[in-house]
Amino acid sequence: MHAPTSVPTNMTELAEAVLSTASDAIIATDRDGMITFWNPGATRIFGFTRNEAMGQSLDIIIPENLRARHWDGYHRTMATGESRYGEADLLAVPGLRKDGRRVSVEFTIVMLKDAQGNMTGTAAILRDVTKQFEELRKLRRQLAEAKAG
Repeated sequence: MHAPTSVPTNMTELAEAVLSTASDAIIATDRDGMITFWNPGATRIFGFTRNEAMGQSLDIIIPENLRARHWDGYHRTMATGESRYGEADLLAVPGLRKDGRRVSVEFTIVMLKDAQGNMTGTAAILRDVTKQFEELRKLRRQLAEAKAG
Protein backbone atom coordinates (compact mmCIF):
# COMPACT_ATOMS: atom_id res chain seq x y z
CA MET A 1 0.00 0.00 0.00
CA HIS A 2 1.36 3.40 -0.96
CA ALA A 3 1.34 6.38 1.36
CA PRO A 4 -0.62 9.33 -0.02
CA THR A 5 1.54 11.77 -1.93
CA SER A 6 -0.27 14.69 -0.33
CA VAL A 7 -2.54 14.72 2.66
CA PRO A 8 -5.22 17.41 2.91
CA THR A 9 -4.32 19.75 5.74
CA ASN A 10 -7.72 21.32 6.18
CA MET A 11 -11.40 20.66 5.54
CA THR A 12 -11.46 22.82 2.41
CA GLU A 13 -8.75 20.70 0.78
CA LEU A 14 -10.51 17.52 1.85
CA ALA A 15 -13.85 18.73 0.50
CA GLU A 16 -12.25 19.73 -2.80
CA ALA A 17 -10.53 16.34 -3.13
CA VAL A 18 -13.79 14.46 -2.49
CA LEU A 19 -15.96 16.68 -4.69
CA SER A 20 -13.56 16.55 -7.63
CA THR A 21 -13.36 12.74 -7.74
CA ALA A 22 -13.95 11.06 -11.08
CA SER A 23 -15.02 7.73 -9.60
CA ASP A 24 -18.46 8.51 -8.15
CA ALA A 25 -20.93 11.11 -9.36
CA ILE A 26 -21.80 13.87 -6.92
CA ILE A 27 -24.84 15.87 -8.00
CA ALA A 28 -26.68 18.60 -6.12
CA THR A 29 -29.99 20.18 -7.03
CA ASP A 30 -32.03 23.16 -5.96
CA ARG A 31 -35.60 23.05 -4.69
CA ASP A 32 -36.93 22.81 -8.26
CA GLY A 33 -34.71 19.89 -9.24
CA MET A 34 -32.28 21.97 -11.29
CA ILE A 35 -28.66 20.83 -11.16
CA THR A 36 -26.46 23.13 -9.05
CA PHE A 37 -23.37 20.91 -8.70
CA TRP A 38 -21.91 18.35 -11.14
CA ASN A 39 -18.52 16.75 -10.52
CA PRO A 40 -16.14 14.90 -12.90
CA GLY A 41 -17.59 11.56 -11.76
CA ALA A 42 -21.02 12.67 -12.99
CA THR A 43 -19.47 13.50 -16.36
CA ARG A 44 -17.81 10.09 -16.52
CA ILE A 45 -21.00 8.19 -15.66
CA PHE A 46 -23.62 10.23 -17.53
CA GLY A 47 -21.59 11.78 -20.37
CA PHE A 48 -22.71 15.38 -19.88
CA THR A 49 -20.01 17.96 -19.21
CA ARG A 50 -20.37 20.22 -16.20
CA ASN A 51 -21.36 23.11 -18.48
CA GLU A 52 -24.01 20.99 -20.20
CA ALA A 53 -25.52 19.80 -16.91
CA MET A 54 -25.43 22.90 -14.71
CA GLY A 55 -28.82 24.59 -14.51
CA GLN A 56 -30.55 21.70 -16.29
CA SER A 57 -33.37 19.61 -14.88
CA LEU A 58 -32.59 16.17 -13.48
CA ASP A 59 -34.65 14.93 -16.45
CA ILE A 60 -31.39 14.76 -18.42
CA ILE A 61 -30.41 11.66 -16.40
CA ILE A 62 -33.83 10.18 -15.58
CA PRO A 63 -35.33 7.74 -18.10
CA GLU A 64 -38.58 9.17 -19.49
CA ASN A 65 -40.76 6.34 -18.15
CA LEU A 66 -39.59 7.08 -14.58
CA ARG A 67 -39.87 10.88 -14.57
CA ALA A 68 -43.47 11.25 -13.35
CA ARG A 69 -42.85 8.98 -10.36
CA HIS A 70 -39.55 10.72 -9.58
CA TRP A 71 -41.07 14.21 -9.67
CA ASP A 72 -44.08 13.22 -7.56
CA GLY A 73 -41.70 12.09 -4.81
CA TYR A 74 -39.29 14.98 -5.28
CA HIS A 75 -41.97 17.68 -5.03
CA ARG A 76 -43.61 15.96 -2.04
CA THR A 77 -40.22 15.86 -0.28
CA MET A 78 -39.52 19.54 -1.02
CA ALA A 79 -42.98 20.50 0.29
CA THR A 80 -42.93 18.40 3.46
CA GLY A 81 -39.22 18.11 4.26
CA GLU A 82 -39.69 14.36 4.61
CA SER A 83 -38.51 11.58 2.34
CA ARG A 84 -39.46 7.93 2.16
CA TYR A 85 -35.72 7.27 2.09
CA GLY A 86 -33.34 7.73 4.97
CA GLU A 87 -29.92 9.29 4.59
CA ALA A 88 -28.33 5.86 5.06
CA ASP A 89 -30.51 4.09 2.48
CA LEU A 90 -28.74 2.83 -0.64
CA LEU A 91 -31.08 3.19 -3.59
CA ALA A 92 -30.77 1.54 -7.00
CA VAL A 93 -32.30 2.97 -10.18
CA PRO A 94 -31.69 3.13 -13.90
CA GLY A 95 -30.13 6.33 -15.17
CA LEU A 96 -29.85 7.87 -18.60
CA ARG A 97 -26.61 8.77 -20.37
CA LYS A 98 -26.18 11.63 -22.82
CA ASP A 99 -25.87 9.08 -25.65
CA GLY A 100 -29.27 7.59 -24.70
CA ARG A 101 -27.92 4.39 -23.14
CA ARG A 102 -29.19 3.34 -19.73
CA VAL A 103 -26.91 2.77 -16.77
CA SER A 104 -27.67 1.17 -13.44
CA VAL A 105 -26.76 3.39 -10.51
CA GLU A 106 -26.78 3.01 -6.76
CA PHE A 107 -26.93 6.18 -4.72
CA THR A 108 -27.40 7.81 -1.38
CA ILE A 109 -29.18 11.11 -1.03
CA VAL A 110 -29.26 13.83 1.59
CA MET A 111 -31.74 16.64 1.93
CA LEU A 112 -30.31 20.15 1.92
CA LYS A 113 -31.93 22.67 4.28
CA ASP A 114 -31.40 26.32 5.12
CA ALA A 115 -30.75 27.69 8.63
CA GLN A 116 -34.51 27.70 9.35
CA GLY A 117 -34.84 24.03 8.35
CA ASN A 118 -36.59 24.71 5.05
CA MET A 119 -35.83 22.38 2.13
CA THR A 120 -33.45 23.92 -0.40
CA GLY A 121 -32.55 20.89 -2.52
CA THR A 122 -30.70 17.60 -2.51
CA ALA A 123 -27.21 16.18 -2.83
CA ALA A 124 -26.56 12.65 -4.04
CA ILE A 125 -23.55 10.40 -4.48
CA LEU A 126 -24.07 7.93 -7.33
CA ARG A 127 -22.05 4.90 -8.42
CA ASP A 128 -22.30 3.13 -11.77
CA VAL A 129 -23.13 -0.53 -11.07
CA THR A 130 -24.17 -1.45 -14.61
CA LYS A 131 -21.56 -4.20 -14.98
CA GLN A 132 -22.52 -5.84 -11.66
CA PHE A 133 -26.24 -5.56 -12.48
CA GLU A 134 -25.77 -7.22 -15.88
CA GLU A 135 -23.63 -10.01 -14.37
CA LEU A 136 -26.26 -10.69 -11.70
CA ARG A 137 -29.02 -10.75 -14.33
CA LYS A 138 -26.98 -13.24 -16.42
CA LEU A 139 -26.41 -15.49 -13.39
CA ARG A 140 -30.11 -15.44 -12.52
CA ARG A 141 -31.00 -16.35 -16.11
CA GLN A 142 -28.48 -19.24 -16.06
CA LEU A 143 -29.87 -20.48 -12.75
CA ALA A 144 -33.43 -20.39 -14.08
CA GLU A 145 -32.36 -22.30 -17.20
CA ALA A 146 -30.52 -24.89 -15.08
CA LYS A 147 -33.61 -25.41 -12.91
CA ALA A 148 -35.87 -25.69 -15.97
CA GLY A 149 -33.46 -27.97 -17.88
